[in-house]
Amino acid sequence: MTAFEAADDLVGSGHDFFARSLARLTLDVPAALTDPTQTAVRGDLDLDPSLWEQMDVQPLRPAAVLIPVIDRPEPGVILTQRTSHLPNHPSQIAFPGGSIDPEDASPAAAALREAQEEIGLDPQLVEPIGYIDLYLTFSGYRILPLVARVATDYAMTLNAHEVEDAFEVPLAFLMDAQNHALHSREWKGIMRRFYAMPYGDRYIWGVTAGILRNLYERIYER
Repeated sequence: MTAFEAADDLVGSGHDFFARSLARLTLDVPAALTDPTQTAVRGDLDLDPSLWEQMDVQPLRPAAVLIPVIDRPEPGVILTQRTSHLPNHPSQIAFPGGSIDPEDASPAAAALREAQEEIGLDPQLVEPIGYIDLYLTFSGYRILPLVARVATDYAMTLNAHEVEDAFEVPLAFLMDAQNHALHSREWKGIMRRFYAMPYGDRYIWGVTAGILRNLYERIYER
């Protein structure tokens, strides 16, 4: 084995990540996306599961986000920073994505549509690989994250109404458990814990960090 081959097998390397993703993920849509009786989901209270009993999470809102991983030996993940005037989660770091519309053929189609609308990502340059665990939020969204391989010659055009900035974070950084810090904060009288992944002057936390943690567990721990 050469030095390059050895390095390519590290957590977060392109060869290793895409091989594992193709082996472990599928494009089968979980029934829990639209069926509230299904409980096989992850979510905002993964670290404090007993607190779900205190929450009245309504209504059911199916959504999809794209986890765009650039196809390089050392891949990056595209993230966005939402504009400050949006009513939900202003200025927070997020994945491209949003609600699944009736005309969307699938959650994957919704994620690709939203990515094109938000950051101008050409769907022809995106290869869907598979979904990771459904993610339930306090606001009632059931988010299905789609892992996808993005061609290196991609370009972005930001929708200024929704996206203030878009940038890459190294996959190796995001998939390093040592960078998954545990923080806590009071929310509506409840002290909850959550993952945060500070990267330079970017504070990745909340739903985005939770989904990234689920990605790490799904690809590297199971």
